[in-house]
Amino acid sequence: MPPMQQQTRYSRFERRISEGATTQLRRSWRSGSVALLALLLGYFVGQSILIMLMVRVPGGRPLVVLALVLITELMVRLRTRWLGDRERPLGWVMLDNARIGLTFAGVLEAFKLGS
Repeated sequence: MPPMQQQTRYSRFERRISEGATTQLRRSWRSGSVALLALLLGYFVGQSILIMLMVRVPGGRPLVVLALVLITELMVRLRTRWLGDRERPLGWVMLDNARIGLTFAGVLEAFKLGS
């Protein structure tokens, strides 16, 4: 039997991560593949939109990246407010994965541009 563990913020974070991972593993094959497709689609759309907007927006990169960060933060705050700690339905998982793909595309674009 393991010793009693203190209830710190890190231990609660660790427990949430492990519960989220087991929830993802318990999902059906269909929902897992749809979630992966949403991740890849978010990356593709993010890469395409970022490249197109960086050329066309008068402020260039800073305004596009600021808009990306604000939209991402808004999505996270809305999800947290509406769902709380409940299990996320497939639509929210798809939206989160698309957000992660979009953010990854932005970070990768920043590394490619050397900034």
